[in-house]
Amino acid sequence: MLLAVLAAGLASTLLLSGCGMRDQAPDSTFVLIDGAQTTTADLKGKVTLINFWATTCVSCVKEMPALAATYNKYKTQGFETIAVAMSYDPPAWVLNFAQSRQLPFKVALDNTGEIAQNWGDVKLTPTTYLVDKQGRIIKRYVGEPDMAALHALIEKLLAQS
Repeated sequence: MLLAVLAAGLASTLLLSGCGMRDQAPDSTFVLIDGAQTTTADLKGKVTLINFWATTCVSCVKEMPALAATYNKYKTQGFETIAVAMSYDPPAWVLNFAQSRQLPFKVALDNTGEIAQNWGDVKLTPTTYLVDKQGRIIKRYVGEPDMAALHALIEKLLAQS
């Protein structure tokens, strides 16, 4: 089982190297747990972290405090975070998780799986994308990112006009 997961991760890393990380983020409409909506077009001008996760994913749950701290550190500088719950995650569980942990960033439901499909057919969680102010995907992480390296990249992107 572990070997299959590692092989899948390696395969996605290898596929990633050929897809050009300066691709535009796909047009997406995120339906948030409070009923509001935001789109990728709304995010232009901000550095944005899009995190695909699930309440049943141990690594996702483990990284949430670090993602919250990252958001809180950079939110006043034009940084946004959207945590997109996978389609198989029951909405009530997502809502409970976000409220009980007081997640400070936007949490979206991907009830149909369309958002995950549009972002490269995301299957493994956590999968995280970092998008620059122009709406280009700069980096994709499968698994937990190295937070120090992520912060350095966020700071670099925030400094760009």
